[in-house]
Amino acid sequence: MRKNKVLLGGLALTLSVVLAACSSANGKSSDSSTSNNTDKISLMQNSDLVSLDNSNYADLTMWNVLENSFEGLYRQDSNNKVAPGIAESVVKPTNNGKTYTFHLRTNAKWSNGDDVTAEDFVKSWQRSVSDKSKSGYNYIFSGIQNADKISNGKMSPTQLGAKAVNAHTLQVNLEHPMPYFSKMMILPAFFPQDTKVVQKYGSKYGTNSDRLASDGPFKVTGWNGTNDNWKLVRNSHYYDSKAVHLKEIDMQVVKDANTAHNLFAKGQLDDATITGVTAQGLQKDKDLRHVQKAGTYYVRLNNKSGHPFNNEKLRQAVSLAVDRNHLTKDVLADGSKPAYTYVAQGLATDPTTGKDFATEMEPKETYNVAKAKELWKQGVKEAHLKGTVNLSLVGLDDTSYKNVAQYLQGTLQQNLGNVKVSTENLPSKAASSKETSGQFDFDQTLWLADFGDPENFFSILTKDNPQNYAHYEDSQFNTAMKDATTSNAANEGAYWKDMRTAQSRLNENMPVVPLYSMVESHLVNPKLKGVEYHPVGENDYTRAYLEK
Repeated sequence: MRKNKVLLGGLALTLSVVLAACSSANGKSSDSSTSNNTDKISLMQNSDLVSLDNSNYADLTMWNVLENSFEGLYRQDSNNKVAPGIAESVVKPTNNGKTYTFHLRTNAKWSNGDDVTAEDFVKSWQRSVSDKSKSGYNYIFSGIQNADKISNGKMSPTQLGAKAVNAHTLQVNLEHPMPYFSKMMILPAFFPQDTKVVQKYGSKYGTNSDRLASDGPFKVTGWNGTNDNWKLVRNSHYYDSKAVHLKEIDMQVVKDANTAHNLFAKGQLDDATITGVTAQGLQKDKDLRHVQKAGTYYVRLNNKSGHPFNNEKLRQAVSLAVDRNHLTKDVLADGSKPAYTYVAQGLATDPTTGKDFATEMEPKETYNVAKAKELWKQGVKEAHLKGTVNLSLVGLDDTSYKNVAQYLQGTLQQNLGNVKVSTENLPSKAASSKETSGQFDFDQTLWLADFGDPENFFSILTKDNPQNYAHYEDSQFNTAMKDATTSNAANEGAYWKDMRTAQSRLNENMPVVPLYSMVESHLVNPKLKGVEYHPVGENDYTRAYLEK
């Protein structure tokens, strides 16, 4: 669905296996900020900043920067709930769930002093939904009136169902009710752009920090388009400046986890993200914080005719043969947690039951080697496979993926019997090519939620979705998803029943085998407070502060 997850593979960075990573440098920890004052912090990003134009680029570094310097109609509060942003309030739809009318704050201004207007949202969305948009995110607007036709080049972006009723009133018309629409409005893809600035710089908009205006708590400075460090300085025009404590956030690119650890130990980072061997060695560090993200690492089984995993019993056997507790505790050993459903834990609460959706939908049986062997035997017979079954497993070429691939290779060959697994861990471009062309029996991947609803996960497995690389097709699953987005969209009870049906079908069909949940390991300055580590979306430092 929403984001090109090949980009997200960069989260699991290729690591330097350095022995010093296994313990805090000289036993020291970052007990003070990067400066003697308490109004500045220093943060890292895992990859280069390439653009600040959300209509023409999308990756985690850019979105992390925009999250802390821009603001959309809504933002997330400290309880991970949708809260008013540039919109004065969280609105309820009218017209049977198909029309949203947002009243914008009249005191909202851009960092250059311009008023934030409804037209700034309209023009930004029109740029982003256009078939000429290069962000890969024009499809996120699907469901808004005419969005699909526009992104397919069959209609002008000016026909998008978003209009400025007046300077501070934005009206959005949908083609059908979207129960998750409000949750989507926190995404940087839906952020506004200062129309005057876009008109001034044209195609050069957002190519450096001078060709940009921000409407959030901070503005970006010091980025020339290629350098690996920049600053976020307080936006004096921000409507809620009293909620902002910091004057400056310094950002730098740090691609190596051991380097990040060392910078933190020297007090040069207030929040350092570590992975792999470095994270394994610091699991008992007093400054370590695990941040649960609504992402699931899983293997996608190629259901296409002619591939072994076209057989359901073979897919079921793979799932039951994997000991996820052993995988996370002994192989990854970095704080990751077992995943038993495709939908990530912590993504959403089922409002009809009050339970975490992933928890309530967890299969009753998750690990049973004896049953896995029997299912494998039955599946081999049904699929008319002879001799040893040869399977190719494709994944990225970073340390974590390689370790998981080796584990899967060993455990499946041991627990299933007549199977030989060959592994290919490739650079992202090569892995993506294999994935999109269907040249795999199963592949390792990650789905990280863009908004807090199971639909965000399920949509890529529907019959006609272009990212359904596993060629999964199940009539009950497809019917549940169709009903959820049409006839049942405005009926909460019926909608969530459809969501449960969809996950139940995945539990039974196993087109994807969940392995482990995404957990970020952060070394955090103990004086750093007020950071909102959201399961869905980027981490928010806009209300952060340092204790004196």
